[in-house]
Amino acid sequence: MNQHTRLDERPIPFIDVAAQRRRLGRAIDDAVARVLAHCQFVQGPEVRALEAELAAFCGVRHAIGCASGTDALLLVLLAWQIGPGDAVICPSFTYHATAEMVALLGATPIIADVLPETFNLDPASCERAVETAKRLGLKPRAIIPVDLFGLSADHDAITAVAAAHGLQVLDDAAQAFGATYKGKKLGVLATATTTSFFPAKPLGCYGDGGAVFTDDDALAARVKSLRLHGEGVDRSEAVRVGITGRLDTIQAAVLIEKLKIFPDEIAARNRVAARYSEALADVATVPRPGNQSTSVWAQYTIRLAPGRRDPLAAALKAEGIPTAIYYTKPLHRQPAYRDFPVADGGVPVSEQLSQEVISLPMHAYLEAPVQDRIIAAVRRSLAG
Repeated sequence: MNQHTRLDERPIPFIDVAAQRRRLGRAIDDAVARVLAHCQFVQGPEVRALEAELAAFCGVRHAIGCASGTDALLLVLLAWQIGPGDAVICPSFTYHATAEMVALLGATPIIADVLPETFNLDPASCERAVETAKRLGLKPRAIIPVDLFGLSADHDAITAVAAAHGLQVLDDAAQAFGATYKGKKLGVLATATTTSFFPAKPLGCYGDGGAVFTDDDALAARVKSLRLHGEGVDRSEAVRVGITGRLDTIQAAVLIEKLKIFPDEIAARNRVAARYSEALADVATVPRPGNQSTSVWAQYTIRLAPGRRDPLAAALKAEGIPTAIYYTKPLHRQPAYRDFPVADGGVPVSEQLSQEVISLPMHAYLEAPVQDRIIAAVRRSLAG
């Protein structure tokens, strides 16, 4: 880059992992060096230390490190013996990994709609999805709410639906670890909660990683067995069919250091979101978590009137400002999932959101002058 390039002309990263890397500096280098010194690359001491710290962070009995957020979902579904003939309720407006493991196990995802205000699972549509499953001769077994874009779903309402029908709740908190609902951190609100440590997540490692959280001792024991090939008393005994779903020790070492600054980063993300919302509320529909929830702002996503999104994306791109669209195709329109059942009443909100949402750069290191540049560019485009 030319040394004379002005700050307001430099390309802006959508998520600035490098800025966090600079802040952590030697702490990460030293953490990785310790693993290289002891050479316990699989199930080393850092994995156990991280699991204890994650459990303490969200106030849950068990945190179990996994190879990815998707593996975390799979391990819980395997532990619950979800399979052919079973139905699992999933929102349409989510990344397709939410339903992927359900389908992989031969069960049927029943696709439900989301709420227009929070983009999270609509409890009323969830109720209709349960009835749809029964009408199709399937056995409803579980609900997978997604805490989308960093904001908790309405867990009380979803738990009520689950209790009424004898279902398990598996909270997909891949985008929202660290968020709260009615004063409680995600991880304690469902029988099982999973998260992802993909590098772009609010708490991310330097590769793939994930975790399962639960207060259920028996479930935790099954998940720990399943992630190690279904082992029993030791590696020589297989008591169930499992997978290789372990979190690498180096990734655990990285996450231990990142967890130390995570609360500070959450606060910084909330400051950025507050500035965005204050400056853009009169030109776009901005996200508002509400009084009972806090967000970790995995994405900052606004809604625009139909036809305005593409021009805005083009205008920002011309000024070196990236955007992203989550999701151009909701789950029920994905080629691999479009033949799965949709809840009675359809998913009109998911359809509408897929045409209207656009996400702006969001991370804990988005400096005020860069925020101002983004805000000004958005306002210029939408004023036309």
